Amino acid sequence: MEKENELLFFEPVFVERIWGGKKLRDCFNYDIPSDHVGECWGISAHENGDCVVKNGEFKGKTLSYLYENERKLFGNVTSKVFPLLIKVIDTKEDCSIQVHPDDAYAKEHENGSLGKMECWYILDCEKDSKLIVGHKAKTKEELCKLIDEGKLHELLREVPVKKGDFVQVDPGTVHAITGGVMVLETQQSSDITYRVYDYDRLFNGKKRSLHLKECKDVITVPSDDVSVKHFDDVCGAQRMIDCSKYSVDKVTVKEDVDIKVTDSFRLFSCVEGEGSANGVKVKKGDHFMAPANTGSVILKGDMILITSTAK
Repeated sequence: MEKENELLFFEPVFVERIWGGKKLRDCFNYDIPSDHVGECWGISAHENGDCVVKNGEFKGKTLSYLYENERKLFGNVTSKVFPLLIKVIDTKEDCSIQVHPDDAYAKEHENGSLGKMECWYILDCEKDSKLIVGHKAKTKEELCKLIDEGKLHELLREVPVKKGDFVQVDPGTVHAITGGVMVLETQQSSDITYRVYDYDRLFNGKKRSLHLKECKDVITVPSDDVSVKHFDDVCGAQRMIDCSKYSVDKVTVKEDVDIKVTDSFRLFSCVEGEGSANGVKVKKGDHFMAPANTGSVILKGDMILITSTAK
């Protein structure tokens, strides 16, 4: 394998959240800084959490540095900033009820940022878990009235989920990951969240700020239908979503699996088991990138990975 095409493994960045817990330590053996860590940014070039390469020629370099200075690694992607962000999320308590903007709104109102399309693969959850995805308001006027009265949470849609389920969350969709659910999130590289309801929780003695005007601006009315798909552990690659910003596959390795990497880079996160990728040891909790034109990534062992490419 040519040196510029070696797999790049990343040091994750950990983010403490009011609703976070310690499962990132207990389930993934990460060295987290506290018992209130909600997010592992496994692959990120965002300024709020820029991952560092931990192997090979580019060891010690950040992903944003590589995207700016070693563009050949990324192939035909044209985004001004590295387009994706991969997280593992642990919710000990319910996340806030929130919504994300699309690219157009974020560009105008958030200093040119990308919007935030995202999707969740359910890594684990408690029995009878539900996610909040969508609302039942029929008109913008009804939505705004509910927001003004602090009652939008009364008309939220709940969807039951179990391990192995997958949910796509488009910009403008009201949503929340509920307590006891752990997900692998693939998203656009954006850190914009508009909170519409936060259960009146206190943080450092004060309620966290809400973003009611922005929520009214961007929430889709009526809410789009959201489907929950389930993906069993079937050997090989299963396409979970192919949308305007990314494609995401679940790859179950029970015998050798060959993942082709040609015109664009591909991201990998090992979420169960262990094995190897092109002869390099891979274990649960590892996040790595195959540069564009790697050719093949040969996966061996007994493991499950979530892999993605940008559009």
